[in-house]
Amino acid sequence: MEIFLQQIINGLVLGSMYALVALGYTMVYGIISLINFAHGEVLMVGAMTSWTVVTFLQEVSPGMPGWLMMLISLVAAIVVCAALNYSIEKIAYRPLRNAPRLAPLITAIGMSILLQTLAMIIWKPNPKPYPLLLPTEVIPIGGAVITVTQLLILASTAVILLGLLWLVNKTKLGRAMRATAENPRVASLMGVRPDMVISATFVIGAALAAVAGIMWAANYGTVQHTMGFLPGLKAFTAAVFGGIGNLTGAMVGGVLLGLIEAIGSGYLGVLTGGVLGSHYADIFAFIVLILVLTLRPSGLLGERVADRA
Repeated sequence: MEIFLQQIINGLVLGSMYALVALGYTMVYGIISLINFAHGEVLMVGAMTSWTVVTFLQEVSPGMPGWLMMLISLVAAIVVCAALNYSIEKIAYRPLRNAPRLAPLITAIGMSILLQTLAMIIWKPNPKPYPLLLPTEVIPIGGAVITVTQLLILASTAVILLGLLWLVNKTKLGRAMRATAENPRVASLMGVRPDMVISATFVIGAALAAVAGIMWAANYGTVQHTMGFLPGLKAFTAAVFGGIGNLTGAMVGGVLLGLIEAIGSGYLGVLTGGVLGSHYADIFAFIVLILVLTLRPSGLLGERVADRA
């Protein structure tokens, strides 16, 4: 029972990070029907930027509290990722907005490879240890344990998700985003500026990816230039699982995928008689993707975005 509870905790933490990245995918898709496959690399840039800032702060101000270093690095990562995603949308995606769907898709894959290569040049290819900035004590919960970092990840994710729902459903920008998703031409006739709304969506998605990148680095303790590819791919799976284009679906899909992966990896060795171990946990995300696309292509909660006229 303790193992099961521990895997539930691990799954919620993992799913929280997937959910934050999946929201970036689903917001962009909901407005311009584009799968931004470079989104995982934005997560990586956020984590690498945070590592750079924290390393610098440790050198110039070794007595600074760890939580303050993390907060400063978070602000820096959000700024860098927002500027990066804004530039990607303006330079790579906006000129192809009316092109056949295959063109921006290929561009997104190319942008992902480009960002990985640039990151390898800037930060070098070797993995780097992410400093321990928060207390390392564990908190017992019914036989299982949770770290302060994991607790912060869960709390931060809950606050961010609630804030995003409020932004989309209750604010002027949120109404403009929903109007642009419904029909950008009609929205522009009503005074909405679709280009501004789309850029704002990319910026918000980048901020979420930056937060997720720092969470990933702090939880697993390492960063490198390829670290965003697999989380990005799994977050895309989570978005499809929940219903891409649906914010609530992305949240649900991310958490469920994290739970499936964590519980599956905990019992995979037992279920297969030792043939497969926990290092095969990545297969669960893609099994879920295959099942969803086969049985329910619209995802668990469907798609709220109407087709373009």
